[in-house]
Amino acid sequence: MIVRHAKSAWPDGVPDPERPLNARGRRDAPAAGRWIRERIGHLDAVVCSPATRTRQSWRLIAAELDEPPAAVFDDRVYGASVDTLLTVVRGLPDDVGSALLVGHNPGVAELVAALTGEELEMKTSAIAVVEFGGSWADTASGRANVVDHATPRGS
Repeated sequence: MIVRHAKSAWPDGVPDPERPLNARGRRDAPAAGRWIRERIGHLDAVVCSPATRTRQSWRLIAAELDEPPAAVFDDRVYGASVDTLLTVVRGLPDDVGSALLVGHNPGVAELVAALTGEELEMKTSAIAVVEFGGSWADTASGRANVVDHATPRGS
């Protein structure tokens, strides 16, 4: 699964990596977690950008999951290109069956497009579920299929 962080605030004087979620983001991230719990279930691994808004998004998503895995906060995911995100995905251990990547646009949208050939709108809190055969190390452009796509919103 590829997830874009929830909606963030733009406080004056706060560097981009430290921008927090805004009120809508704090409502939408738990909705994304409920969507994942209801449609996907168990996750084996999570790789997350270390930015404040992605960490907060993951924490709120994880709170809605049964037995969420501990996230790996990987500096390479922040502001990453498609090639870098592919490198991160290819580095997942072979015993991981389902993984969640929490990142930023344009990288996450470009990753979905590269993997599947489909351009999906990855608004804040959007989730793209893609599947492919083979090991993570074999992840390549055009080899995955979109299974589901949603942009859950909280109330």
